[in-house]
Amino acid sequence: MPPSPQLFGRAVRVLVCTEQKTFVTRELAEVRVTFEGIDGDRHAGHTRPADVRTPWYPKGTPIRNTRQLSLVSAEELAVVAQTLGIPKVLASWLGANLELVGIPRLTFLPPGSRIFFPEDAVLAVEGENEPCIGPGKVIGEHHPDKEKLASRFVKAAWEKRGLVAWVDRPGVIRAGDEVRVMLPKPVTYVLPER
Repeated sequence: MPPSPQLFGRAVRVLVCTEQKTFVTRELAEVRVTFEGIDGDRHAGHTRPADVRTPWYPKGTPIRNTRQLSLVSAEELAVVAQTLGIPKVLASWLGANLELVGIPRLTFLPPGSRIFFPEDAVLAVEGENEPCIGPGKVIGEHHPDKEKLASRFVKAAWEKRGLVAWVDRPGVIRAGDEVRVMLPKPVTYVLPER
């Protein structure tokens, strides 16, 4: 069996949010990730409460936290900014923990992809982080001259909002790290005929 295809990129920014009142992140030079995520980050933890993203559970039910980190692409952020007619969209405005560059169509990486960092850290992709109006409101605060940025962001960022992931292996992640992406083996699932 041939090996899984691999992609390479670089971590441009590492960010964290330690406040509960906001989701906006601030930039750090490096973070240590554990099986709970980024220590002190508002999304860290082995579990999280079920919410609108998991309607098959009653709201508030403790479930495994597969949304420990949020990842965005510098290239995709540039496209979103261009669509909105503004100079830039910062990763911090979206509450991202990592901004990566060089990985084509980052948001389309399939669940099960693994992202390897030089100092042992490995992240497992859970899936796409669908856009919502919250980051659009933050963008609007920075561009009060532009109309309806909050609602326009959702459409502009569709399939360009990035990914959520969980820590598969603890380690250190630094701005400037070269990263390697291992894609999962392609799977085709077909229901048996009855």
